[in-house]
Amino acid sequence: MAKKTYSVSSKLWIKEHFDDLSVQKQQNQGDCFEDVFKLEQIQQKFNFIKLGMRVVDLGAAPGGWSQYVASLVGDSGKVFSCDILDMKPIEKVDFIQGDFRDEAVLNTLLNKIGGKPVDIVLSDLTTNGNGSATAVQASNTYLSELAFDLCRQILKPNGVFIVKAYKGEGFDEFYSELKDAFSVVNTSELIYALAKSNEVYLVAAGYKL
Repeated sequence: MAKKTYSVSSKLWIKEHFDDLSVQKQQNQGDCFEDVFKLEQIQQKFNFIKLGMRVVDLGAAPGGWSQYVASLVGDSGKVFSCDILDMKPIEKVDFIQGDFRDEAVLNTLLNKIGGKPVDIVLSDLTTNGNGSATAVQASNTYLSELAFDLCRQILKPNGVFIVKAYKGEGFDEFYSELKDAFSVVNTSELIYALAKSNEVYLVAAGYKL
């Protein structure tokens, strides 16, 4: 397997945000870095995340995506994150711990957002992997569908949806739904996702209400 290489901007961002001991204690360093670089590849290619934007991050723990996005949206932007797992506080990130499939957790998230549509919804949700391959695939597709359902409630016109999906049963139908709802849907098979052959990130832009 080829050795991973990181861009200069990636290395600078890591040094600034992840070298301190408190963060190292918070999370597994390698896993968090890999998650950040997945999103960074998408950002470098499409440049959707901009200063002042409001972004929702589903499946946020341990916090790499949220912290990276917070660094891009700046003081004028806001990140709303949600995960079943706990996450250390991050500046400019409003975190809700819980399963957004639960009505109480979803309502808390919606209240935090405050009725103003968001620019981007990110979903890095995945099942825990227990059960048969068919069951895991169905569960992952269900999570992608739920994230899309949330987009229908909170995403502004021409907004962006970036979601981790898995090729297999239900994928084509989900992809078709996104094609109907967005002007453009790109498939981004990232370097750091290649080890999981069916993992793919869908980057949907131009949300049509």
